[in-house]
Amino acid sequence: MSAARGPRQAVSTPNRQDEEDAAARRLEETGRFKILRSLVPRPVAARASAPPRAGERIGVILDTETTGLDPAKDEIIELGMVAFTYDAAGIGEVIGVFSALREPGQPISAEITRITGITDAMVAGQVLDLKAVAAFIAPADLVIAHNAGFDRPFCERLTGGFDVKPWACSVAEVDWSGRGFEGAKLGYIVGQCGWFHQGHRAVDDCHALLEVLDRPSTAGRASAFSELVEKSARRRCRIWAEGSPFHTKDLLKARGYRWSDGSNGQLKSWWREVDEADFDAERAFLQTEVYQAPVDPFVQWMSAAERFKR
Repeated sequence: MSAARGPRQAVSTPNRQDEEDAAARRLEETGRFKILRSLVPRPVAARASAPPRAGERIGVILDTETTGLDPAKDEIIELGMVAFTYDAAGIGEVIGVFSALREPGQPISAEITRITGITDAMVAGQVLDLKAVAAFIAPADLVIAHNAGFDRPFCERLTGGFDVKPWACSVAEVDWSGRGFEGAKLGYIVGQCGWFHQGHRAVDDCHALLEVLDRPSTAGRASAFSELVEKSARRRCRIWAEGSPFHTKDLLKARGYRWSDGSNGQLKSWWREVDEADFDAERAFLQTEVYQAPVDPFVQWMSAAERFKR
């Protein structure tokens, strides 16, 4: 691909930028300073209606800002999306950007304004063009969110089209710790990559996530984006410890199981989601440690189009 990789640096004049870069290098060379550079979004490629190239696919990175944590009662107040091309070699060009505010049916709380910087005045009269949203995601082969379990239910409640797309989660499906990062929060990852950005605004977080996913990795290891795509293509299963003895609840919790209260048509049981490759080991754990019998637990197999729903 002809597109340059990585974030662009802000440009004033060549001489001024050279001076700033030289000053930053001098500070870093002392060993007493670490310099964070502004993460500048990639430009949108002027591709018009050109057909996809051979082997090329389209990804959409998405982020929402909302009035709260519950998609059943809270609402989206900002939606940001960045569409890009990718192939077996990795991320290519940015081909579209969507950013819009939305006035909710309730006032924005002071806590949400503190977190997002979005006020009632900013969203007053703002309406999301749902046809434009649907058209933006229609060609996507993969929708990516940094916590898809949060964003997907909100998006599916907002409008159609999101429910049939394969989703990937850059929190759950990238081993950030194994890549040397101190946590999976986007702000931590961006900072450890040597950048800063305007966090907690939807489209800015999308641009930032694109760059950290595309950042060159250590020798011999695929990029975070390649890891994400590979893991999203695997099946996963939700395995239910239905009827497990009460005294095993602490054992299940320590193993990563979560409690379902039986709402939304789900079982009233402890459950855990695991990768297809880990299914046999998880079934063996339940049989030997929980049931102490050759019980076959109830299992729901899920593709990327079915995961991260609530």
